[in-house]
Amino acid sequence: MSAASALSLAGLGVLVVLTGHTLVNVGRWLRRPTPGPVEVTEAVTVLLPLRDEAARVTPCLRSLLAQRGVPGLRVVVLDDGSTDGTADVVRAVVGDDPRVILVTGNAPPPGWLGKPHACWQLADRADPSTTALVFVDADVVLDRYAVAAAVTELRAAGATLLSPYPEIVVRTAADRLVQPLLQWLWLTFLPLRAMERSPRPSLAAAGGQFLVVDRAGYLRAGGHAAVADRVLEDIELARAVKRSGGRIALADGSRLATCRMYDDWPQLRDGYTKSLWASFGHPLAAAVVTILLLLLYTAPPLVAVGAVLAGAPVVAGLALSAYLLGVAGRVVSARATGGRAWPDALGHPVSVAVLGWLTVRSYHLRKRRRLSWRGRPVG
Repeated sequence: MSAASALSLAGLGVLVVLTGHTLVNVGRWLRRPTPGPVEVTEAVTVLLPLRDEAARVTPCLRSLLAQRGVPGLRVVVLDDGSTDGTADVVRAVVGDDPRVILVTGNAPPPGWLGKPHACWQLADRADPSTTALVFVDADVVLDRYAVAAAVTELRAAGATLLSPYPEIVVRTAADRLVQPLLQWLWLTFLPLRAMERSPRPSLAAAGGQFLVVDRAGYLRAGGHAAVADRVLEDIELARAVKRSGGRIALADGSRLATCRMYDDWPQLRDGYTKSLWASFGHPLAAAVVTILLLLLYTAPPLVAVGAVLAGAPVVAGLALSAYLLGVAGRVVSARATGGRAWPDALGHPVSVAVLGWLTVRSYHLRKRRRLSWRGRPVG
């Protein structure tokens, strides 16, 4: 066997394991909260931080006002220094609904980033009787039983924190290339069952767009004050919960909520750029992971074409099989989380290449202290 064949066979073996792991996660361990009529009896407060969200907060607010199955529902909205009339939009949509409180946030003090500080202020304003907190971003639109279903799943899982990932709405070519990687990455590389059972903070994932926490466990973990300076405050909060003895769980929330994260390519590019460096930590770790992803998912179609041209059918067949396994993993994760499988999955090698470029850009701009978001420096 030639060296090229041996390397291709080794890569194929790794992809068999990874795609098989995706299938196991989806088939056995992925939680799927029921979106149908369900009711909870405990007091729940939804917390909505807003900064310059006038153009897109209305659908989110209307979906919150339309919630069912939570008789004790309260909503606290925080205007975090908006300059675009966000507070006026909130008042116009909410009217005199007694369930909703609009508060004006304070600027983050030294050592705090904007999002953790806003969330910490919101948690402090929750109704005293509240036993479950639900953090929602302005770009999320909830099904009318979403809050009740998510809280029910939190209690059924015996967890302190539940992250029901919304369906990510994709409309542009950039969306379709990059956004599905969110769910694909954790379904492919994170052992969901072990994550729920293990106390190790390193085995943690969460999405801050829609996050449900037990209030007592949240405070025991230190709340967002424990992650005051963290760019990925959602994942760091999940780790803080684990460090305090709590449990976390992930769920497919695509039947409960939708999320349109970015409106265009510049927003998407800058949104990922501001936080990818924090996902990997040390630049060496980022380099190793990025190179491995490129070798496993981006190289196979290139190798297949090169092998055909070089008259190496065995290598071409192995490389083509590797490419198709990567596509299969993408299809499985998309179908499991309400995403678009075809034809987007065929471009998976390009998606991974774009992710690699965004990672390099993230570290480069951080080194030059040029990372910012919503007018505030990060990283």
